[in-house]
Amino acid sequence: MRTRLTLTATLALAALGSAAHAATTLTVFMGSQQRPEIFQPIFDRFEKQNPNVRIKIETGGATSEAQNQYLTTVLAAKDNTLDLFLIDVVRTATFAAAGWAEPLDAYLPSKDTYLKAFLPGPVAAASVSGKLYAMPAFTDSQFLYYRKDLLEKYKAKVPRTWDELAATAARIQKAEGGSLQGFNFQGAPIEGTVCNFLEMTWTGGGSVGDVTGPAAKQGLGFLVNAVKTKLAPAASAEMKTDDSRQQFQAGNVLFGLNWSYAWAHFQGNSPQPTKVKGDVGVAALPAFGKNATATCTGGWEWGLNAYSRNKATAVKLLQFMASSDVQKEMAVKGAYLPVRKSLYNDKAVLTANPHFKALYPIVTKARPRPVTPAYPRVSEIIRNNVSAAVAGSKSVDAALNDMKRDLEPLLK
Repeated sequence: MRTRLTLTATLALAALGSAAHAATTLTVFMGSQQRPEIFQPIFDRFEKQNPNVRIKIETGGATSEAQNQYLTTVLAAKDNTLDLFLIDVVRTATFAAAGWAEPLDAYLPSKDTYLKAFLPGPVAAASVSGKLYAMPAFTDSQFLYYRKDLLEKYKAKVPRTWDELAATAARIQKAEGGSLQGFNFQGAPIEGTVCNFLEMTWTGGGSVGDVTGPAAKQGLGFLVNAVKTKLAPAASAEMKTDDSRQQFQAGNVLFGLNWSYAWAHFQGNSPQPTKVKGDVGVAALPAFGKNATATCTGGWEWGLNAYSRNKATAVKLLQFMASSDVQKEMAVKGAYLPVRKSLYNDKAVLTANPHFKALYPIVTKARPRPVTPAYPRVSEIIRNNVSAAVAGSKSVDAALNDMKRDLEPLLK
């Protein structure tokens, strides 16, 4: 009897060991600001559907730049401990050129058909030379947030031009008195500042290929002048994206540039209290004169580590994360802008985010930042010069001339 029990126990242990050995652990990296708590229940559901898969979240870096620095260090060492990672849409070309992101084409036999359901912007951002190097996770763009209550109080319209914005803001600031900011934008040396500059240039009819042209000069001049005239705060050269969000949320801003994530915070889904719930509107960015509105393509995408030992399983998770059900859940619970077109007409999504319907035409026309493996340097050049001009340590002309000199060899 004793021998039989021992044998049974041995077989049971062997079976457990075999099962444990058969299980695949996928390690997924994301930044702390991507709200892992929204992703965890979704990963839990995938594990239930795939009993031999375990998902481990690794978080780090509170900004796109900090996360990129960490991933660059890990992947340059050909480390296989991470299987998947969330990257900013501006990183695709760099990761593809370095050989860090595995192309997904071979894993998606009907790639073109599969991607027809997606917004074109996120797909373009995830592609390099016709190959798909990442799976779109969620998209984003910058919008004009405004105080509906204050515009109604002073019988003012949502501005369609930057000049209208300046005039309306100055009028309401004067009437309200106190510390109300007329216009809040990002001027710190960060990605948001790159977008603010490009949007100002694009809405003046210019391009990043002509940063000393009249449109770029007009755009940067507008930001600098906003600070000089006290339309924008004196500390605008230090303003980061979440600083802008918190100041708007505290009731201190009339017009502000920010990304879609800010909406949920303004409605009360936030660690900080909000004074603007129910009083916030969202619109397309104004333009100069009769030029068209324009905004930056933002968002994040899933990269597959080229050194991963679990590529097929990891791609299965990527397709799950891009499925309509998961995209819907992320939109409803996290206010993430979905990458699937159909969800912008979904009743549950629009009930949770009524502004999504208005944002859809803006998102579909969003424009990419320069697509180049040298993008980290391109970004550094733009944001440092813009921040210096906003701070007053460089003139607008000097900042743009320096920008042109340093960008030209990179954007040939």
